[in-house]
Order: sequence, then C-alpha cells, then structure tokens
Amino acid sequence: MSITGMVSGQMSVPRLTKNNYENWSIQMKALLGSQEAWEVVENGYTEPENTTEYTGARMKALKDNRKLDKTALYIIYQSVDEAGFEKIVSATTSKDAWEALEKAYKGVNRVKQVRLQTLRGELEMMKMKETEGVSEYITRVHNVVNQLK
Repeated sequence: MSITGMVSGQMSVPRLTKNNYENWSIQMKALLGSQEAWEVVENGYTEPENTTEYTGARMKALKDNRKLDKTALYIIYQSVDEAGFEKIVSATTSKDAWEALEKAYKGVNRVKQVRLQTLRGELEMMKMKETEGVSEYITRVHNVVNQLK
C-alpha cells in the first residue's frame, strides 16, 4: 500500500502518547517496514554534497532513498501530536526524528516504570504500625495507591 492509501484512510498511523512509546515503536516499525522505509530510518539517509558524477542508476538509487526518507519522515510526523511534533520539527531526516522521539519518550517511560515498581514494593511491604490507628494506616495506603494511578 502506498502513502496515498494511508492518507485516504485505508491504513491508520499509530498515535504516540506520553505513555505508549514501546507499543508505538513496534507498530511504527511494522508500518514503516510495510512501506519499505524502515531501513532508511534505522540506517539513516545522508544527502550527498556533489552528485554531478552520478550515473543514471546511482542517481535513481539516490532519488529512491531520498523519497523513502521523506515518506518515513511524513509518517512519523503523522503519528505525533503538537507536543511530539515540537520535539522533531528541526529533524531533517527520518532517523533524526526517530532518535529525538526515542530520547524524549523512552527515557520518560523507564523512569516511570522504576517509580511504579518502587511504589508497588512499598505497598506490598506496608504494614500497620503499632502506634497508628486504622484510619492513619488507610490514609498511608491511599497515598501510595494514588501515586500509582
């Protein structure tokens, strides 16, 4: 399916949110792969400085790679909201955009996961102290549970 098919609604582009980077990246790799564009995202695309000596076949390959990179960049643009777009607006290649999103969202998810694991452990180890009443204990439990939300 071509990029035109995606625009007309035949294929939906996964939407990146602040909480779904891992799932989004898996879906995007599949989507970009189906468009034969994942390789250019993964390996990068560099515009050559001088193409005057390029032969017909080499020039065609350059144009094909350039088109794949722009297709991938467009798909990535379509998958982010305004806040995500601000993170990649200065990216000139699909690889640059991908890496910027990875840096912005993957790190956030890891910190969040560690914090949630810590809170779960705290909740599991929580016991009522001999000196506290039931309502105080319940308040402490609620505080941890609310932080988990």
